[in-house]
Amino acid sequence: MKLICEVNEEIKCLTEEAEDGKKNYFIEGVFMQGGIKNKNGRVYPVDILKKEVDRYKKEYIVENRAYGELGHPQGPTINLERVSHMIKDLRQEGDNFVGKAKIMDTPYGNIVKNLMSEGARLGVSSRGMGTLTKRNGVMEVGNDFYLATAGDIVADPSAPQAFVEGIMEGKEWVWDNGIIREVQISQMHAQIEEAAAAKRTDQEVLKIFEKFLKGL
Repeated sequence: MKLICEVNEEIKCLTEEAEDGKKNYFIEGVFMQGGIKNKNGRVYPVDILKKEVDRYKKEYIVENRAYGELGHPQGPTINLERVSHMIKDLRQEGDNFVGKAKIMDTPYGNIVKNLMSEGARLGVSSRGMGTLTKRNGVMEVGNDFYLATAGDIVADPSAPQAFVEGIMEGKEWVWDNGIIREVQISQMHAQIEEAAAAKRTDQEVLKIFEKFLKGL
């Protein structure tokens, strides 16, 4: 199974006044879309997304453990020390799945609040695992898709560096008796990480990234 990340930049940042006068911070918008080819050339059948969203709501949102992180995590599991928000709602509207998340009073949550106060542009990135099958020129997500989190918060997701760092299809993962294990990382993906860490120019990173995609 491959780790699949999808970024949506059209996210609204909201503040609501609580009874005690304290401000509550939220993000809201379309977290996932089904039935259409997305920017990454993938299609999620609506029925597969609905099945996983229903499970995610029952097992995580209702139980108040639907967490999201700030930044691009390196795997499909939630890192509690990096949690910045809790997803409170995820509902289907046509072929879209609209979510709302409350920013938490955690170290990373407070970073998000400060970013919102300064008018920063934020996006949301869903994380899941599943197989991909090429059909009619697009990659279709299989019915084994597993939604790990409906949304991590990313800043300026349209930037090439951030995009490259968020793409994790170079890693393959297996479900081993309830434990998610990483399979060997390709040499090309290692080059991408090295280039990003060295802060090379976007053009250099994108050249490596293009070669990486051709090898998938």
